[in-house]
Amino acid sequence: MNARGAGRGEAQPRLPGLTECRRCPRLAGFLDEVRKRHPSYHARPVPAFGDGRPRLLIVGLAPGMHGANRTGRPFTGDYAGILLYETLHRFGWSTQPESVTADDPLELRGCRITNAVKCLPPENKPEPVEVKTCNGYLQEELNALDERVAILALGQVAHSAVLSAFALRKAEFTFGHGAEHALAHGRRLFDSYHCSRYNTQTKRLTAAMFEAVFARIAAHLESA
Repeated sequence: MNARGAGRGEAQPRLPGLTECRRCPRLAGFLDEVRKRHPSYHARPVPAFGDGRPRLLIVGLAPGMHGANRTGRPFTGDYAGILLYETLHRFGWSTQPESVTADDPLELRGCRITNAVKCLPPENKPEPVEVKTCNGYLQEELNALDERVAILALGQVAHSAVLSAFALRKAEFTFGHGAEHALAHGRRLFDSYHCSRYNTQTKRLTAAMFEAVFARIAAHLESA
């Protein structure tokens, strides 16, 4: 089997009650307001997207207002998804380089995308208690993965959320762009700066830097 896996695989069942979750009062109230302003938006918790048996799980921060919060699919229809899906396509994880709507023909093969926080937070900034409350969903997603999977954390919050889901001490796994961390059962955590508009436009994260992380993931999976 190559680094991308054999195919698209069967979709994982969606987490029970996820799209109706209202555990975080601030986020639930904010989404109520968003639905009033934008009746056509998904404006609910956004489930993961992609292969049900991934060799690569990508963990982002949270849905964007006019991206996943609008379309209902992670990193779809917003600026942050541009570099992500272009890179996924370049490395063979995605069948096309653009993710515009949730009903387009794009498929992820051997790859799955989720977020540390499933709901749109005001100003794109979830509070620590909201990250903690949502961590149970991420834990379920991570526990369903096969061993020797690669996990890519986009940003510090996603990195910390993955460690919390595995009940690991954060002091032992320092976040840094391009860092990699050996976890239990052959799993490996890779870090990257988030592919946000701010990071890419300020060149904190360039396409070359992002591709370098994916090249290391591919090399790791080929040797695993």
